[in-house]
Amino acid sequence: MVTRRLRPAASGPVAQNTPITYSPHVRSLDIGPTPGWTFALVALVAALIATGCGSTAPLPSPSAAATAGGSAAGSAIPTLPSATPLPTLAPPRPVGWSDCGGGFECGIVDVPRDYADPAGLTVRLALIRLRASDPTRRIGSLVVNPGGPGQSAIDFVRAGATEIFKPEILARFDIVGFDPRGVGSSTPIRCVERLDHFVPQDATAASAAGLADLLDGAKAFAQQCGQRNSELLPHLSTADVARDLDQVRAAVGDERLTYLGFSYGTLIGEVYASLFPTHVRALALDGVVDPSLAEATLREDQAVAFEGALDRFLADCAAHRTCAFYSKGQPGAAFDALMRQIERHPVATPRLVNREPVGPTQAWGAVTQSLYARAAWPLLAAALAQARAGDGSLMLLLGDPLRGRSPDGSYSNLSDAYHAITCLDWPSPRDPAAYSAMAKRFTAVAPRVGRLLAFNDVECAYWPVPPARNPAPVAAPGAPPIVLVGSTGDPATPYAWAQSVARQLSSAVLITRLGEGHTGYAVSACVRDAIDAYLLDGSLPKAGLRCSR
Repeated sequence: MVTRRLRPAASGPVAQNTPITYSPHVRSLDIGPTPGWTFALVALVAALIATGCGSTAPLPSPSAAATAGGSAAGSAIPTLPSATPLPTLAPPRPVGWSDCGGGFECGIVDVPRDYADPAGLTVRLALIRLRASDPTRRIGSLVVNPGGPGQSAIDFVRAGATEIFKPEILARFDIVGFDPRGVGSSTPIRCVERLDHFVPQDATAASAAGLADLLDGAKAFAQQCGQRNSELLPHLSTADVARDLDQVRAAVGDERLTYLGFSYGTLIGEVYASLFPTHVRALALDGVVDPSLAEATLREDQAVAFEGALDRFLADCAAHRTCAFYSKGQPGAAFDALMRQIERHPVATPRLVNREPVGPTQAWGAVTQSLYARAAWPLLAAALAQARAGDGSLMLLLGDPLRGRSPDGSYSNLSDAYHAITCLDWPSPRDPAAYSAMAKRFTAVAPRVGRLLAFNDVECAYWPVPPARNPAPVAAPGAPPIVLVGSTGDPATPYAWAQSVARQLSSAVLITRLGEGHTGYAVSACVRDAIDAYLLDGSLPKAGLRCSR
C-alpha cells in the first residue's frame, strides 16, 4: 500500500535482500523487472543513464481529464465479513474485446455507480488483457491489481505482464487488468488541473508557516475535489471496487475469480473474499494491508517501518566507502544536516528546465520512494550527494512518480484517486489539530519520518463525503485457502500486517520473504514459484515457508 507522499501506491513488488554495488556515478541500477511504481523508477533510471540527467524540454500544461458524475452516498460496510444487503444484479454483458496494440486487447464493462440502485447511472470500467498463449490449456483469467490506491492496472499489465510472469502463467491465463472506478482510463475523478500548485512546501509541517501552508492546500484540494466530483465521490470505496471486480469476473466469463493483488490491491482482495467467498478460485495477496487498523495506527506502523528502512540504508551506506553519500562514514549525521538545510534553503534543479527547487516535500518524496527497493539505494545515495553539492535535479525526478507526474509535465489522476479512496476507506480525524498531536506521538517512535506520516491523510479532515468503511478484521468463511506474502523489511506494508491478516483468515497460508523492499513476487524466485503453483493448480505452499532468494 502506497501512501500519498510515499507513492509509489500502493505499489508493486520490488527488491530482494542481496548485496548492492555502489557507484559514485550510479551508471547502472540492476533492479530487474518489477510491477507497480517500480516501472516508473526503472524508466527514470534508464532516462538518467541515457541523458546524464540533462535538461528536459519545456513542460506543457497537462490536459484536463473528464469529470464524471454520480449521486447519493453509497452504503457503508460496517465490517469486512458482512455488508449491507444490496439488490440482485443482472449478469453483466460479456466484454467486447478489440485490439489495442502490442498484442493486447481492450474492452469496457459498465457497472452501477451505486450498487444500492443497480438500475441507475453507471460508471465505465476500462479493461486490458493479454490472451493466454496456449488456448488449449487455458485455465481462465488472472486478474491483477498493482496497488495504490490510484495505480492503473491497465498501465501495469501493458508495461510488465510479459516481464513479470513466467511462460507457464502466460500460457494458461489471460492476464487481465482493469482500472478501478475513479482511476486512469475508467470513469475518473479529477480534483485539480495541475497538481504542482497543490504540493505543500513542507509535508512534515515542521514550522507554523509550514503547517498553515499544508492545511490551506489540503482544504483547497478537498473543496475542489468535492465541487468537481460531487456525484461520483461517495462511490469510490474499496467495497465498490470489490463489487466491480465481481462484475469483471463474470464479464470475462470466469465462474470463479483468480486474482493476484499487490499492496492496496490486497485490500481489494480481502474485501472481495468477505463479500463473495464462494466466487474465489485462487486469491494471492502480496504486501498485505491489515483492514482492522484505524488510520492513526496504520500510519504509525508505516512510520516505524519507513524509519527502519531509512536506518538500514544509512547503515549500509556507512559500511561502503563507494557509497556516493558515504560522508566519512557518517551518512546519518550528513543526512540530517542536509534535510535541515533543505528546510531553510530549497535546492536548485539546474539540470532541469522549468522545474521547481527541491524543498522538504520533494526531498522526502525522493527518500521514501527509493526505500521501496533495496536496489534503488545507490541512486538515492547519488541524489543525496548531488543535493548536498547544490543540485537537486536527481532528487526531484526521483519523487515525481509519487504524484503521478510524467516526464512531459502532465499528471495522471493518481493523487486525486488516492485521496478519494483513502478518505472513504479510513475514517480520519476531522479536527486538523489531531494531526499535529499524531506528529508528536509518531516522532517519538520514528524521529525522522514520523511527522511525514502523521500528516499523510490531512486532506481527509476536510473531505466532503463521509467514510464508507469501518476498519475491522477480515473473515471469508467458505472461501478456499488464500495465500499471503509478507516481506520482513517492507516499509509500506509492514510484515506484522501480513501476520495479523493470516490470523484473521481461517484459510490463510503465509509466505515470509526475508529481505528489504515492498512485496516479493517479481524479485523472489521462491515466492514466485510458490504463488505460481497455487495459481495454476491450487497447490499450497508448505506451512511456514520462508524465502530468502
